Amino acid sequence: MKIIERFEVPYYQYLDENSRFVDKVPPLAEDVHTLLNLYRLMVLVRTMDAKAIALQRTGKLGTYPSTRGQEAVFVGIGHAMAKSDIFVPYYRDMGTLIQRGVKLSQVLQYWGGDERGNIFADSEDFPFSVPVGSQPLHAVGAAYAVKYRKENRAVLTACGDGATSQGDFYEALNVAGVWKLPVVFVVCNNQWAISVSRDVQTAAHTLAQKAIAAGIPGEQIDGNDIIAVQYRTALALKNARERGEACLLEMVCYRQHDHTTADDASRYEPKHLRGQEWAKEPVIRLRRYLEQKGAWSEKQEEELQAECGVEVDKAVKEYLAVEPQPLESMFDYLYATLPKAYKEQRDMLKDVEKVTHG
Repeated sequence: MKIIERFEVPYYQYLDENSRFVDKVPPLAEDVHTLLNLYRLMVLVRTMDAKAIALQRTGKLGTYPSTRGQEAVFVGIGHAMAKSDIFVPYYRDMGTLIQRGVKLSQVLQYWGGDERGNIFADSEDFPFSVPVGSQPLHAVGAAYAVKYRKENRAVLTACGDGATSQGDFYEALNVAGVWKLPVVFVVCNNQWAISVSRDVQTAAHTLAQKAIAAGIPGEQIDGNDIIAVQYRTALALKNARERGEACLLEMVCYRQHDHTTADDASRYEPKHLRGQEWAKEPVIRLRRYLEQKGAWSEKQEEELQAECGVEVDKAVKEYLAVEPQPLESMFDYLYATLPKAYKEQRDMLKDVEKVTHG
């Protein structure tokens, strides 16, 4: 026997849970202006998240997936992207979407369908849709187009740890490796695929090592360290644009809420875990670092909380003022020419709408 190959999976963390640096400091760590911007975005996302949950509990919003405890992942990857890059999201990406031009009120509109009777699809007024599980395949399709057109841009797609157990994920990685596509796969490993823990869904020691079989680099990153998230994602995107190199980034964090507002994690989640993991959460970690540098104060924190509250309230007001779309609109963005079977169903819904709303 002889060893024909060896592999390593690096783990990146710069700012630890005590807000101290544990590795060589990247340039971002000294860029106070950028760090303040990242901090403000994380606070805004957390404020919006709390409001969305309250809206759902009072019947004003549909089933909603909280991003609490995962703010650094989505704010960090969104900040690392160039404007020309392509983003293929999933359902916890609020922190990325608002940096790509999606309004907070539009984020609410997406999740407003169930209770308010709204049906939202891709249109100029609603500029995004959220696939579940299949998005890595969408991303490699976009990346192939980028390569074919010889464009200087990259594609980034995000998914949860549960999606890495799906065939779509493996197929996408394989194609990205074989065709050398400019795509970055980000896995938000929040430890739970609904009620299935990360340890139960795969025997792999890390999710990052799943890149090895595809022949692309894979690395694990502290998803509570926004400096590590932003810096490593920016480097991966640069490699994708300049060298056509795909990469898998596993962001390790913890889901600090139920999977969605339709879930009750107390039925399966060990009681001690949230509190234990909360000590590592990203917002206070960066705030402490900024305070240590003399760049943040209690007064500034109070002002920021008030500003975020005003911005969120404005978004809620815009969302609640949106006129419900008719039921039949769910068919309007499926085909250029609607097949006969679907046209009949659309007409039936139109009749139901007339009876219901007079």
